[in-house]
This record gives sequence, structure tokens and C-alpha cells, in this order.
Amino acid sequence: MTIRETAIAKLQQLSEPLLQEVTDFIDFVIHKHQVKIADTQPDETLVEKWSQWFEAVDSLEVSPPEPASNYQQLLLNKYRQQGLEL
Repeated sequence: MTIRETAIAKLQQLSEPLLQEVTDFIDFVIHKHQVKIADTQPDETLVEKWSQWFEAVDSLEVSPPEPASNYQQLLLNKYRQQGLEL
């Protein structure tokens, strides 16, 4: 006898109030399983949006920063223009 057949045989022996309780429990188990599936499978729309964002970021052109020495020289020139000395 399979587990399904055993369960059906037991269900047939229950009174109506107990059968209602078992039915409610089955609904709970089904709902609980569906929630687990939803939690483990990411929302496809969210995945698609992130994918689009990464594609957009990958296509951006980034210019290299100016060397620190150029920055330092610009600061020195600015101080000198203002008549300041270090």
C-alpha cells in the first residue's frame, strides 16, 4: 500500500469535524510550500531590472583620474594666484 492509499484509508475513517481539521491542515501545508517556493525563486522582473542596470553600467566610459602630481600642481598654482605661500 502506498502512502497515498494509506492516507486515503485513514481519511475515510474520520468523522466530519476531524476531516475538516485535516483539510485545513492540508491547505496550510500547501500554502507553506508555495511560500517557500516563492521565497527561493527571485522575482523575474527584479532580476531583469538588475541585469539591465549592469549592462548599462558596463557600457559607461570611465576616464582615468588625473595623476596626483597634476592635482597638486593645480593647487599650488591656485594658492600662488591668490598671493598665498605654503
